[in-house]
Amino acid sequence: MKQVFTLLTIAFFSVPIFAQTSWKADPAHTQISFGVTHMGISEVEGKFDKFDGSITATKDDFSDAQYEMVIDVPSINTGVEMRDNHLRSADFFDAEKYPKMTFKSTSSKKIDDNKYAVTGDLTFHGITKPVTLEVWYRGQVKNPQNGQISSGFAISGNVKRSDYNLGSGFPEAVLSDNILLDIDTEFKKQ
Repeated sequence: MKQVFTLLTIAFFSVPIFAQTSWKADPAHTQISFGVTHMGISEVEGKFDKFDGSITATKDDFSDAQYEMVIDVPSINTGVEMRDNHLRSADFFDAEKYPKMTFKSTSSKKIDDNKYAVTGDLTFHGITKPVTLEVWYRGQVKNPQNGQISSGFAISGNVKRSDYNLGSGFPEAVLSDNILLDIDTEFKKQ
């Protein structure tokens, strides 16, 4: 019996135990922005001011990271109040009916040093579709003032507004179908 207990103890301690770390988006050092071409001649940019994001990972290089983001759609901000109100209306986001936009990753594939293709479900305007975003893990630092550990990420990708029935009354000659997403963010270790 003693031998069985010893073998079980050895087997238990031989199995690698992976500690899962949790990270939370730092709103003071995160910007979620987008761009769309207007009438084929100019780029209109905007951002979302309110959001919440988290990452969980067991590996230090974030190669197995799981990403989640929740964006408050009414916080859309293009710097022009009249345009922002129009974007919140039923012509576009219908923010009263669909106040949240979410992304939840389903897989991550390494494509280069510290760069990953992260696929997940993007939901907004009542529609969920898979999208793939490019994630560049920019590194990790310890804040000398408070000891807080932060990791930086640059995330980008393209979404077709037609996939989400966004602004369907506006043809591509007025607004490009392609919307560029650009997220620069720091996540704090929890």
